[in-house]
Amino acid sequence: MRDHEPIIIEEFNGLWKRGDSDSCPIDHWPDCNNVKFIESGFETRDGIDTFFNAANIRRMYNFTTEAGESLLVWVSGGFIYHLVPSTGDIFLVLQINDMTDFGFVAISGRAYITPFLTNADGIQKALDNEFVYVYLADGNSARKAAGIAPTGTPLVAVQSATAGFNDIGLHIIAVVYETDTGYLTPPGPAVFAQVTTTDGTKRIDVSNIPIPPGAEVVLKHLVATKVIPVFNGDQAGFQFFFIPNGDVAVGATTKSVSFYDLDLLDDASHLIDNYTEIPATIGLTLYHDRMVAYSTFDDISLALVSAVGEPEAISQVDGLVVIPLDGNPILNAQEYRDILYFWKKTRTFAVPDNNDEPSTWKPVTLDQGFGATIHGIATVLDSGGINVDFILIANFTGILIFNGAYSLPELTWKIKDLWLDIDFTDFENVQMLVDSIRQIIYINLPNDIILEGDYSNGLDPKNIRWSLWTFDIHTNTIALINNNTLLIGSENV
Repeated sequence: MRDHEPIIIEEFNGLWKRGDSDSCPIDHWPDCNNVKFIESGFETRDGIDTFFNAANIRRMYNFTTEAGESLLVWVSGGFIYHLVPSTGDIFLVLQINDMTDFGFVAISGRAYITPFLTNADGIQKALDNEFVYVYLADGNSARKAAGIAPTGTPLVAVQSATAGFNDIGLHIIAVVYETDTGYLTPPGPAVFAQVTTTDGTKRIDVSNIPIPPGAEVVLKHLVATKVIPVFNGDQAGFQFFFIPNGDVAVGATTKSVSFYDLDLLDDASHLIDNYTEIPATIGLTLYHDRMVAYSTFDDISLALVSAVGEPEAISQVDGLVVIPLDGNPILNAQEYRDILYFWKKTRTFAVPDNNDEPSTWKPVTLDQGFGATIHGIATVLDSGGINVDFILIANFTGILIFNGAYSLPELTWKIKDLWLDIDFTDFENVQMLVDSIRQIIYINLPNDIILEGDYSNGLDPKNIRWSLWTFDIHTNTIALINNNTLLIGSENV
């Protein structure tokens, strides 16, 4: 050792898993376990403590409500719970026995939930005869999103003896329910009211207005056509409008209204085509204040897009976007730079909003080699997937930066062998979070490993520093709460 010249390592740059051991640079380690990085060095990672005591936690999402941060937690057996850390309250939200995972999006303090399963081949599929659910964050169970049209005996409308006004002629009148989430149902009941007025100085009396069976309906509205010169017998084939001052209390069965055709301005005809029950999908996202549900049981390349500001109002005619068919389901979706992007496992598609109905939007195939996995869009803190001006995407190749195009080489270039060792059928367990405050990427991998990527020296393949974190618990899922507190969902209590 007398003539040995020591090698000074100014900075330690983390894990190297690429090629044989001789290819490992002097400032990296081929084994780097349970460390976190500090300026020019490293130290032991933080320990863990119990946050919420439950068995078999399989999936967690941060759910921000008007009251603050909380969690949606799915445990084995198909149970989804709402956990409120600030109060310690735990509410059972939903139970679906056949689900093995669920998609989620928060809108206006409500949680929209869609159940799906991953089969033995690692392929995700929406559940047949299941639906998108809405949870109001009030401790009560989730219910199906949207709602059915009013039902009951035929609606009745007659010329009133009371003074008022109307345009003489035939009008068709129906009832629309409004739910506690603001959703407006299709008109009902099955038989609308028909009234032919002969005196323009009288009101119209409507009776047999149905009473809704569920507590979710908070208001009823009367809708009507303008005067119909020739009636062809198709009661739903005419344009309907909300009658001014036509609101009806939930428990009321009669209403007297006056209106001229010129007063009928607020169109209600589009409600006829809306889904009364939104079919379950693989995932949910937001785009231009619309809810987007993608990959149904019957149509794995179909996306359902709601009306603006009405997440539960999805037209069965105008709210459909078909992504090019290739036999694979849509696995993910995200808005970026005013464009809605969809990902299959090896495909990327861009769908711009043309300010017309979603059915007229034209998908563009952006990349035929790179796609994303089911949970492969990184969640940034407690929000969506956009960090500054990029999206981090996990796919079979590695972790890629996406800014409208993919940047190569991949962020996981240093640990390529580690990444390629992941079984393709295990990618449903790959989940990625970004702590943009501490500049850390957390990636939950199969086999009870969390991959930590510290990008405080730069978010690029050369400067990012990787470390493996292992535990004596099964690491099924991860979430961030309180801005950047990492939570790990485990099978262990």
